[in-house]
Order: sequence, then C-alpha cells, then structure tokens
Amino acid sequence: MLFSSPLETGRLVRRYKRFLADIVTDNGEHLCIHCPNTGSMLNCMGEGARVWFQRNDDPKRKLPGTWELVETPQGRLACVNTARANRLVEEALMGGVVEELIGFTALKREVAYGTENSRVDFRLDYPTGPAFVEVKSVTLGFSDTAVAAFPDAVTTRGTRHLRELATLARDGVRAVQLYCVNLTGIEAVRPATEIDPLYATALRDAVAAGVEVLAYGVEISPEEIRLTQRLPVIL
Repeated sequence: MLFSSPLETGRLVRRYKRFLADIVTDNGEHLCIHCPNTGSMLNCMGEGARVWFQRNDDPKRKLPGTWELVETPQGRLACVNTARANRLVEEALMGGVVEELIGFTALKREVAYGTENSRVDFRLDYPTGPAFVEVKSVTLGFSDTAVAAFPDAVTTRGTRHLRELATLARDGVRAVQLYCVNLTGIEAVRPATEIDPLYATALRDAVAAGVEVLAYGVEISPEEIRLTQRLPVIL
C-alpha cells in the first residue's frame, strides 16, 4: 500500500481528546492534526516521538493532516492509523499473500453477521462456503521482547467479535481472526492478558471452538506499508 502523497515529519507534543494530536514539524510549524486511532496508543505516543503525517489540503476538512506513523521508544516504526489495517489486509488477500485464505471467488466488506449486531471486516466466498475474517491492528510492543500484544486497552467490542466468530465456528462456518501487526521488528503476537484478561480468555475460547487465528507482520516505510510474512500467535 503506497501512501497517496509523501509523508512529512515532525515531533509529537501531545495526543488528546482521542482524535487530536499536536505536533511540531521539522520546519517549525505547530499543527493540530487528526489522530485516527481510538485505542490507548500505549507505547506509541511518547512526548517528542518522531512522527510522520500526511498533509491535507482540502479546505473542507478542519485539520491540516493525519497522523500515520510513529517511532516507538524501542526504535520500531508503528502505523497508528488503524484504518490502514483493513486496506493492507485486503490488498494482501487480493494479492495472494495470506496463503491460508487464497482461492476465494468473491470478497465483501463490512458484512452484518451474528446475533450481537456485529459486522465482520471481510466475508470471503469459496466454492465450499464462506469464511468470515475479523481484522485487528497490533501496535503494542515492549523493550525486552520481540513479541507484540493485543489489545492495548480493554476492548469489549473485540471480545464480542470473538464470541461471534466462535459461534460461527461451532456451527461449522469458517471463522478467522487475523492480526495485522503494524509494528516493525516483531517476531510473534500474544493476547495482552495483563491489559484485558476477558479478551484473552475469549481468544482462547474461540480457538477451542475452531476459530483460526492468524498474524501477519508488515514492512513499514514513509513511502509504503506491506503485509509480508506470517507470525506465530502465542496463546
């Protein structure tokens, strides 16, 4: 996935009100830009951190840019724009990168399913039946290990999605939880039990019900992000 326009660089001053971030650009501009991330962004918003943003020249938009990348305290690059995860996964699905999910005949986005008013990120249709794929973006890393974790904050929505996938799997429908690891230098993924034990339990229950759990790492640069290789998931 190529960025539609070159990213500019700066330093983070603060992130606040969830969707706002103050930065100072490398040429000294003080800007308030959009932060497209509803999570805690734990490990991704240290004061003075190096950031990359995409400038917006549309006069109809209130903010002059969108925060895309950050350098974490461990020196890794993370994509903080959670909307990118689905686009990356869709590009990888269409390109056959996710080997476990090749061979589908149709791809549908944001399909309603389940009993809890949920929408799955992708429904893939195969000659043998559908597969429902839920995507989560992983950016939480640590200094003492190359194992990333999800989630970075309590997620009742994520737990609900796991319950929905588990119900599908018990009914014989293929259900997949796919972690898009938007963080460089990572070798595996695990549930963040210390942050959301209910989510971790729901993940293990989903696996026991037959849900497939996949994780794929990415390559990140200020020009491009690509899904590349499968990573192990440590339950």
